[in-house]
Amino acid sequence: MKKSILYITAVLFFASISGCTSFLDEKPNDRLVDGNFYSNEKDAQSAVDGAYIPLNDLYNRLMYMLGELPTDNMKNGLGMPNAFLQDLEFLRHNSQNTFVKDMWRHSYSGILRANTAINKIPGIEKVTENKKNLFVAQAKFLRALYYFNLVRFFGDVPLILDLKTVDDALVGRTPKAEVYNQIIEDLTFAETHLPLRSEYADIDEGRANRGAAKILLGKVYLTMGEFQKSKDKLAEVVDNESTYGFGLHQEYGANWRADTEAGIEAVFYIEYKRPPYRHNGEMALSGPRYSVSEPIGVAAMNEADIPTKELYDQFDDNDTRKDVNFRTEFKHFTTGKIITSSIPISVKYFVDGLESGDLCDVNMHIIRYADALLMYAEVLNETGESTKALEVLNRIRQRAYGDDSGNYTAMSKEEFRKTILNERRLEFPHEGHRWFDLVRMGVFVERMKEHSAYEANVAEANKTDIAKNLREYMVLMPIPQSEIDLNPNLTQNPGWE
Repeated sequence: MKKSILYITAVLFFASISGCTSFLDEKPNDRLVDGNFYSNEKDAQSAVDGAYIPLNDLYNRLMYMLGELPTDNMKNGLGMPNAFLQDLEFLRHNSQNTFVKDMWRHSYSGILRANTAINKIPGIEKVTENKKNLFVAQAKFLRALYYFNLVRFFGDVPLILDLKTVDDALVGRTPKAEVYNQIIEDLTFAETHLPLRSEYADIDEGRANRGAAKILLGKVYLTMGEFQKSKDKLAEVVDNESTYGFGLHQEYGANWRADTEAGIEAVFYIEYKRPPYRHNGEMALSGPRYSVSEPIGVAAMNEADIPTKELYDQFDDNDTRKDVNFRTEFKHFTTGKIITSSIPISVKYFVDGLESGDLCDVNMHIIRYADALLMYAEVLNETGESTKALEVLNRIRQRAYGDDSGNYTAMSKEEFRKTILNERRLEFPHEGHRWFDLVRMGVFVERMKEHSAYEANVAEANKTDIAKNLREYMVLMPIPQSEIDLNPNLTQNPGWE
């Protein structure tokens, strides 16, 4: 029965891949021959495009549900009655959690789609080698990203590079060192064969580019603790940022405005547009509803995803990022009346003037150039280049404050580590980085104990439950029980049920 279920899943997957192509318009529709699926450049392009699709499932909301909610950054508002999300906030989640399961499922969907492109495109005779390499490089970048998220969330995970039979999917967990080796191999190929962002046509906005591959590889090395390798790789971009077309916007908020969101700071992102195209649903989920004395005249406001009090309190009033990330005052859509919220609301994805939150088209950044700079500052500090590390870090501060009034001064290596961690918190709220940062720096358990006490003191007394539920093994997520039930070769992470 287990094999039958997985077989049906695999059939549906391959059907979805083929559905992305136009081959049915050109080939007989009375037989499904694998070789007919990939015979020209259009089919190759469709296979690669299919590998991008799960990014929306992962990054539209799921990534910051797992990357922010079980941390000191985010909590559920009154508009979120979902018990599985409440469990993540209070660290009661387990292997039955649907959001943990979705992270696993959508990541492997992306991997299987990428595998299809990687394995099939080289055999297409009607495509030039340069084009094949471009297509495969995009797919390998995506496969590396999907596996990078999996290995960070779950540790050892099945490394599946091809899927010819059902048994190919019924494998055990691969040691994370081997998974990281594959990630590095994929990104090395990608950085060699991907074009610069400026070399893409306008119609290809949002595709993986050479600079994105190098920055992601630098992030992989940083996560592995390979500081020198991370520094060398990030330096290739940061020390030549004009070549790669990257930089910092003068204003932090430009990253989420329609005319500039795909600009110099957008390393890799999801392009959203108004319906009927794919849109960003986060405005509707985070917009004010229960905390305002009267509706603001914008439909589909849920106030489900809100910042913690501690996160809001971390921001200096002179830090321009504060007003981009949070708001307590909203203008009524039709009357213009100013309506005040009793709590700060996350507004990074809020667009004034929309009659409904469901019309939001703000892009989702997967990698922003500010991330490259902060990682570079971190590894410079770790490799003994403290002066340069401070200079790079202060680029972020100068943008945040508009001048050098917020600049940091010389500090010890350990003080710099703590400063970088906090600066990343200020720079990336609601972008899905926080859980990874706390775990990577080895402070998740300590920080969440502190957060539990802070929130209980200033916001909600029941936040003491976070510390009560906290366990050392929570630096990994549980393997979804549904996957263990399907695959007898899977085992659970220690401590989880």
